[in-house]
Parts: sequence; structure tokens; C-alpha cells
Amino acid sequence: MDLIPNKTPNSIKLLFPNYTWDFYTCEEKKIYLTFDDGPIPEVTDFVLDQLKLYNAKGTFFCIGENIRKNPMIFKRIISDEHSIGNHTMNHLKARKNSFSTYIENVLKCENEILEHTKINHKLFRPPYGQLNKRKLSELRKLNYEIILWDVLSKDWDKNTSPEQCSINVVANAKKGSIVVFHDSIKAFKNLRVALPKVLKHFSEKGFIFEKI
Repeated sequence: MDLIPNKTPNSIKLLFPNYTWDFYTCEEKKIYLTFDDGPIPEVTDFVLDQLKLYNAKGTFFCIGENIRKNPMIFKRIISDEHSIGNHTMNHLKARKNSFSTYIENVLKCENEILEHTKINHKLFRPPYGQLNKRKLSELRKLNYEIILWDVLSKDWDKNTSPEQCSINVVANAKKGSIVVFHDSIKAFKNLRVALPKVLKHFSEKGFIFEKI
């Protein structure tokens, strides 16, 4: 049985009201596509190419060590005018790491980002969506906005087909939704099919793809 919902229940959002789950109050027909775990050769480039085809903007929650390994791809994200978010230096789990280790890892990623751009959007998404109130409260004190999601594509899940991945988004996203994809090797089989379909579907419905 799949315990991870494709669409975040309102009850969960109400439990954590200090985090950003969606932008339902926006007046325009906007959807916010986000991409976790990059930058990765070929995969992130594919995403950037697809976004450009639709004049779409996205938000990339990058892992610091992947920025270090792939600086030219990271610079392309910036030059294409997408938003950058922090996804820790080493994709750490909040529940398995101490307070100091976790916060220091976030700051290492911040420093890596600032090696390449003066723009610091101060957006953070916890790896695995693990919510630890104390750690995230500290990041909010450091002026980070905690960005979660409204819709999961489940592109990382080997039991989810590319077609189902597309359906997960098309059936659940609406005006103001924050949608999660992954520009990772593990997700690429699903991503390369689902992302073009999602972009085409919502573009034809008159939606704009906006960055956070």
C-alpha cells in the first residue's frame, strides 16, 4: 500500500502552518514546478531544455555536492533565470543527524551556492520531506522560507510508471500548486516522459509556470 499521498492533505498543512505548501491565493493561473537533487549531467540539461520550450520557469532545490561536481550546469540554471533552493550539502536526513550537523550542512550548501551567484533566494526544502520542528525553526530564524509541496509526481518511485507519474500531476495540480519532480538519475526514466506531458497539458489550459 502506498502511504505517500500524491496530493498533500489539508490536515498536514494545518499541522505545519509556518511552511509554504502552495500558493492557492495567487490570482493568475500559475503552477510552480520544482526539481530536487540536482544538478546532474544530462538530466538537469533535459529539464532546462524542456522548460525553455514552454518559456517556463522553475525552482531547483540543489544539493551542494552536486553543485560542486557540476558547476557549469548550475550556472546554466542561473543564466536561464530559474530560482535556486537549498537542499543541504549532502542530502541529509533530518531525523538521523544532530541539530548542529544538519544546520551546518545547510550552511555549507548556502556557501556553495554563493560561490556562483550573489542571488540567495533563501529557499529550503528538507531532503525526504523530513520535518523536524527545531531544525526548521532555526533555519527560519536564518531567514529561510521552508518550501514543501502540494503535489508529488513520484518520479523517483520505481513502482510508478512514466504514465502514472504524469497522471499524478495532471489529476492533482491546480492554480497555485507546488509540484515536485527530481532532476536525478533515479527519476529520469519517469521524468523524461512525464515532464513534457505536464508542460504541454497545462500550457494548453492557459497556465503559466512560475518560479518561487
